[in-house]
Parts: sequence; structure tokens; C-alpha cells
Amino acid sequence: MAAVNLGSTGSDAAGATRGRKPAPAASAPCAAGAIVPGATPAAQGGAEHVTEPVAYDAILLAGFGGPEGQDDVIPFLRNVTSGRGIPDERLEEVAHHYRHFGGISPINEQNRVLKAALEVELASRGVDLPVLWGNRNWDPYLNDALGEAKAAGYTKLIAIATSAYSSYSSCRQYREDFADALEDTQLGDVIEIDKVRQFFDHPGFVTPFTEGVRDGIAGLLAADPDLARGDIEVLFATHSIPSTDAAKSGPAERGFGEGGAYAAQHRAVAEVVMRDAGATDVPWQLVYQSRSGPPSMPWLEPDINDAIAELPALGRKAVVIVPLGFVSDHMEVLWDLDNEALETAGEHSLAAVRVPTPGTHPAYVAGLVDLVLERVNGTPVAERPAVTELGPWYDVCRPGCCENVRLGFRPALAGIAP
Repeated sequence: MAAVNLGSTGSDAAGATRGRKPAPAASAPCAAGAIVPGATPAAQGGAEHVTEPVAYDAILLAGFGGPEGQDDVIPFLRNVTSGRGIPDERLEEVAHHYRHFGGISPINEQNRVLKAALEVELASRGVDLPVLWGNRNWDPYLNDALGEAKAAGYTKLIAIATSAYSSYSSCRQYREDFADALEDTQLGDVIEIDKVRQFFDHPGFVTPFTEGVRDGIAGLLAADPDLARGDIEVLFATHSIPSTDAAKSGPAERGFGEGGAYAAQHRAVAEVVMRDAGATDVPWQLVYQSRSGPPSMPWLEPDINDAIAELPALGRKAVVIVPLGFVSDHMEVLWDLDNEALETAGEHSLAAVRVPTPGTHPAYVAGLVDLVLERVNGTPVAERPAVTELGPWYDVCRPGCCENVRLGFRPALAGIAP
């Protein structure tokens, strides 16, 4: 049977009505004279950094979404791949990762916990901003969150996408889904949505990885007195993406070269992590994982398992795996790293440790609130923290940023069209 987009409403085991993934938007609302669709007046002019304070009504926590039972797995994967015509038989090849964990992705529960942690942090600072939560691909959907905003009278939202780097799938696709949700709910003339900057080099995101690398190296050395620091390789792992999309990530005028802004941002953060962890004498490399798509399509390499297999020939005896591209322990971490990569390390007689993702680390939670308050307060650029020379990144995405080569430019918010 052909794949079916989950455009119809379903029900869960308890009989509650589920939401649905919105269809792609035909257009995005744009105020007269504005060059940024769907934005608050402060951001409509398209400045790289918005330094005018904005009285937001609520925070929109935007997640990827994930299945929460075996019956959800294929419908969820149809949502993720909608428009690509992938039959269920091929989706089932990926579904076994979820089925291994009872059909439950950890990502929804992680976002529930993150939402609660943000609410505690906001309250501790006396910031009266409610947190709404919506997903791109599963309940609760972004259009459900916008309906909740309308019911509560919230018209100015500041969005946090649970993805730190620049690429189509990690930034622009979230912005497209904001446009989809606005059109689906017909709230384009009621609700305005801005988005915090990409936070790959915000200290709140980077600190947990620095601690993890420091602790990971120390743990390996403590476990084996014969192990030297040069015997350890640190592998910074992130999701692979098509090379053509990587080349289009970030503004073209920045000239990031092969891998675009996506690879450049990861490399820059990895260098900072190694420096701040006191590990500049330990070898490291950037590797990729979780690739999909036809073999004929080039994706960013090397694959983490291939890199691990080559380490013994380099004289390495241990490996520290750093999930640098991920904010929490979702499926690509639990399966591709904790299962496949650690198994590959064992097959090559390498001691191995995987360090934690930011999750709800206090520095990460505080950093996300800091990013919101940058826009609330209109913080000057010079006062915005960034640990690499690439940042602080843009509040408003630049024109032509992060194009999907296969699909072209679809309507999107929080950036200058296209």
C-alpha cells in the first residue's frame, strides 16, 4: 500500500483526539512594508540582530516529535518523510530502531522535562512568560500550540527550536513549519512569531559537552593506568546531511566552503570544547551518523563507525564519543551511538564512553532563557555571549539561507524571504 500522509485526525488508546501535521503552506503572512514574514514589528525590517525590546506573550518550544507506542511508529515516519513518496516497506527499515524501544521515542518525554525546567528557571528569575510546546512531526503539533496560544490571548511568540546548528533540517525546516502552522490555523493575522538565534556556540549549550569530554577522558585514564592521553581519540558526532544541503547552509556570502556553515559551526565548537576541557593534546575529529537516502547521493562523511574502525591503525586504544549535534538523548543517540557505535568500538577492542547531551543541564536551561531574554530586552550584540568567532548568530535568518536543494524555498518565518 502506498504511503499515506497523516493529514487526518486519529485517536490514541484512551480515545483522545489527536492533532495532525499541517500541510505545506502556500504563503506566509507579511505585514505591509515588512521583509520578514510573520514577525513582530521589531524584526520585520530584517536586521541581523534585533536590539529593540519586544514584549512577548509566550515562548514556543518547538520539537521534532516522536512516536509514543508501536502503533505510532509508521504514521510518525510518514509525517517525517511526507511528500517524498516513501512506501511503508522502506519506512519499516527505519522503524525497527523505534520498535527496539517499544515503539517509544524518548524525545517527547525529554521535551516535557525541558519545558518544566524552563518554567522553573523563568519563575526563579521572575520572568512571566508561559511555555507552549509543539512538535513538527507528532503530538502535540505546532498548530495545536498556536491554537492554545489563541485561546489564551497570546499574540507575540518567541520560538526556541530544539536544534542548535544551521542547515535546512536543523533551522529552516522549523521556520517552514511555523509558516505551515500559521496557515493551517488561519492565525497569520493574529499571531506573530520570532525565533531565538541558533545557539551552537552559546556557553549554555557548549558547557555540558566540555564537562563531558573532561570527565570522559579522566574516566578512561582512571580505568586503565597504562593508557596515555595520546591513546584516546575524541569523536564529535553529529547528524549527517546531504552534501548539497550542507553547502547551502548559512548565508552564501559568508563563504564557509565545503560543508557550509553546518560543518564550520561544529568544527568551531569542537575546538572550543577541546581547549576548555584542557584536552588540546588529545586527538579528535568531526564525524557523522544517521545518514539516510540513496547511496548515489553524497552525504557528509566520515561515518562514525568507519572512523572508529580506523582508530586501532592510528594507535588509539580508547574513544570518547561526543553527541555534539544533539540537544538530548533521542533515538539517533540511543540507537546510532549507544548501540551501533559502542558496539563497533567493542569489535575493535577500544575502550569507549559516550558523554551526555545537554538535556536539562542547568547551564543549558539557563542559556535558553538567556536567549529569550536577549530578544525581550533587545540586548546589544556586544553583550551577547558566543564562544566561537562565528557568533553570535543571526536573530533573523538571511535571504537564501539553508536552501533545500531538492525542494527549493518554501514559505518560512523568522527570516528574510525566500
